[in-house]
Amino acid sequence: MKFLSVATLLLASPLVSAASPPNPAGNILEIKSVDLDPNPPKPGATLTITASGVLSETIEEGATVALVVKWGLITLISQTVDLCEQIKEVDLKCPLEKGPMTLTKDVKLPQAIPPGFYSVLADVYTKDQKKITCLKADDIQFHF
Repeated sequence: MKFLSVATLLLASPLVSAASPPNPAGNILEIKSVDLDPNPPKPGATLTITASGVLSETIEEGATVALVVKWGLITLISQTVDLCEQIKEVDLKCPLEKGPMTLTKDVKLPQAIPPGFYSVLADVYTKDQKKITCLKADDIQFHF
C-alpha cells in the first residue's frame, strides 16, 4: 500500500520531528533538521524530503518500528515493521553507521489520499530494545 510506504518512509528515516521533548537524552538518533516540499504534502504531487541527523551508535539488523497511522480518530495502520527492510525505500541499508547522516528522497504521492488530518507515531528500537527515537507527526493535512 503506497500510503504505508510513505508513512514508513517518513518514520524509518530521520524525517519528522522527535516527539516532545525533542531528542531526549539516551536516544540513539538526534534529529538535526527536516524539510518537506511541498509542505503540506499534496495528493498526486512529488514530495521531496530532506533530513539530517546524528546516530550515536551503529544500527544493526533486527531494529523495529512500531507504527501507528491515524486519519482523524480512525486508526488506519497499527503494526511493527522491520526498520532495515523499510529503509531500503530511501536507498539506505543496515547497518546504519554511527555518525552524521543526510538524505534527500523524492516520493510520488498517490492521487487518491482522502482529504483530512493524519497523524503518524512510531517508536523505533534496536534489536536489543534500546530506543533509537520516538517520532511523531500530527495534523498532516491533505486537501483536494
